[in-house]
Amino acid sequence: AAHYGRPLPEQRALARGRALVDLSHRAVLSVSGPDRLSWLHTLGTQHVETLPPGTSTEILFLDVQGRIEHAAHLLEDGAAAWLVTDREDGPGLAAWLTSMRFSHDVTLRDHTGAVAVVGATAPVPGWEDRTVWLDPWPRVGAGGWAYTADPDPEAHPGADWAWREYLVTRADLEATARALGTGALAGWSLAGTTAAEALRIEAGRPRRALDVDDRAIPHELDLLRTAVHLEKGCYRGQEAVARVHNLGQPPRRLVFVHLDGSGHIHPDPGAEVLAAVRGSDRPVGVLTSVVQHYELGPIGLAVI
Repeated sequence: AAHYGRPLPEQRALARGRALVDLSHRAVLSVSGPDRLSWLHTLGTQHVETLPPGTSTEILFLDVQGRIEHAAHLLEDGAAAWLVTDREDGPGLAAWLTSMRFSHDVTLRDHTGAVAVVGATAPVPGWEDRTVWLDPWPRVGAGGWAYTADPDPEAHPGADWAWREYLVTRADLEATARALGTGALAGWSLAGTTAAEALRIEAGRPRRALDVDDRAIPHELDLLRTAVHLEKGCYRGQEAVARVHNLGQPPRRLVFVHLDGSGHIHPDPGAEVLAAVRGSDRPVGVLTSVVQHYELGPIGLAVI
């Protein structure tokens, strides 16, 4: 659900760590088998070859020009590597990974629809033993890099961003939803996906389905922070990533925008961002995400 009738109070509850968001429309894949981590390591941008069980990270799969083709939240649980992505990207990612198996001892399974993804900003009582991915954003991981000269996460607009995605069965989600507001879940409620979007945009957190177009490279979205390890190679697009990082600069950047709101109508994603240059408006980018925030009003992300 986009919301359950009270979109702004739902945002406040989620921000306070007292709400769940049903994200079970997300695509969920698992990779098992003894070669899973070494295999994913050779395919993606992140260093996952020696990932300890229980570790959450983020991984991108690029084309030869370094443009983002697929992106996934990755959790290694000791028996399988779980990949969560937007539903639109799931079939393409699954097909591409299947085509890249060759002789590796890996098994790829699609759990979309069977495994529910549930978002929250705080631990959910009673779910202490559930599989959960913890978002590393905006901390700069090992081998990562930040837009700013000072990579201190406390200086980032998303410094307070704390996001987790639980992987549970549909029955588990439904039973927990029925128990909200009682017992250990007293004070908890459901929030819609617009609440999750509002907090994501406030934190400047890019999302594959909305903020990435067919020419986006990781540097433009500040994804060198959490999704790229600059000291590993041997993946498709690595040369382009290294060249832009070492010799050039990203042609575009993802930015937070605070919209005027006086017209009472939000611009749609895809709307041009204009800058006044010598007395005339010149297109400099595109709005990619937009939402009404419970405190900040209309906000969005743009690539300029």
